[in-house]
Amino acid sequence: MAALISLILALVGVPLFAVMGLASIISHKQADIDLLAIIISFYELSTTPLLQALPLFAFGGYMLAHSRAPDRLMRLSNAVLGWLPGGLAIVAVIAASILTALTGASGVTIVALGGLLLPVLQQQRYEEKFSLGVITTGGSLGLLFAPSLPIILYGVVSQTNTEHLFRGGFLPGCMIIIALSLYCCFRGWRDNVPRRDFDWGELWRSLWAAKWELPLPVIIVVGIYRGFFAISEAAVVATAYILLVEIVITRDIRLRQVGRIARESMGLIGGILIILGITMAVNNVIIDAEVPEKIFERISPYMVNKYAFLVALNAFLLVVGCMIDIYAAIVLVVPLIYPIAMAFGINDVHLGIIFLTNLGIGYATPPVGINLFIASIRFNQPVLKLYWACIPFILLLLVLLGIITFVPKLTLLLVAE
Repeated sequence: MAALISLILALVGVPLFAVMGLASIISHKQADIDLLAIIISFYELSTTPLLQALPLFAFGGYMLAHSRAPDRLMRLSNAVLGWLPGGLAIVAVIAASILTALTGASGVTIVALGGLLLPVLQQQRYEEKFSLGVITTGGSLGLLFAPSLPIILYGVVSQTNTEHLFRGGFLPGCMIIIALSLYCCFRGWRDNVPRRDFDWGELWRSLWAAKWELPLPVIIVVGIYRGFFAISEAAVVATAYILLVEIVITRDIRLRQVGRIARESMGLIGGILIILGITMAVNNVIIDAEVPEKIFERISPYMVNKYAFLVALNAFLLVVGCMIDIYAAIVLVVPLIYPIAMAFGINDVHLGIIFLTNLGIGYATPPVGINLFIASIRFNQPVLKLYWACIPFILLLLVLLGIITFVPKLTLLLVAE
């Protein structure tokens, strides 16, 4: 009932925080749970380590979006990949994958990169729905790459070697990025997006113009991989660097503009945090009602062999990925499915990559994938429009999920036996 009411209200344009809040209240009342539990969920959210990074990445992203950095990066992207159809969209896919791998949270990717990438894509005459779909689904593509926090958590919960999981996720992750890049090429060719001849002189000039923006991802990647700072500290370093570059060095932004940009970005974060807190409250009701266990019981009679189990597992995990945050899903669901998978002789690393790929797809799967709601707020678009924008990407990702599931060698090729 709560889900149906929420869907109807969202489709008619009721603000998302109000929709989710009403859904949470209804679900708590139906489960006879004190509404104080909603407040407790917000307290739990406040203790999440990544919460500190979210506002800082958002502020940094807004600062970049209000500067001339998008123009410089667009020029560089055109110089490097402009000769390819869909070259800029490929850049969006790769950039989203890198940031998601670093943060472990697709919401951060949409918030931090969305304001930068969407205007640039639209300037290059990409269709709006396609641009929204690239950014919304791209937010979860990096979950299979180091130093992905979900992979680390999965390794802890399942007692699977984390290094093997990182190795196992590399080739499937690359396959996903390559496949989406090819789709971007097709769309660029079909929609007749402008292309240019490759020019070494323009490449050098565009590199020099973007010389202050380019070190930013290098600083973050090297800092995290080398253990110089954690994710929250990386957000501080990145934001400080952006402030230095855009205010002092390039002077794209005046000091008096910073307050307005901060208010704008924190308004966005406030809406997202309300939704995340309420979502956690709804998740707690789902867990208390043992909904995942009941779903799994429904499909268990059809698990007559290994392949039937894998099909049922994918269907189950896609539903779970829509309903439950990835970290809660790992803690709740992995102990449930792991023994069954081992009984069918499925490799533990292979199971982990299947699990995380499913949950990554679930982020953007209608009707309740969390990326859809975050993107709806970030871009001020109806959630129904985000549904249609993501469907082509979801269908492609489902095909790739099938390859990952039924071709285990792709996952296990780099795993040391």
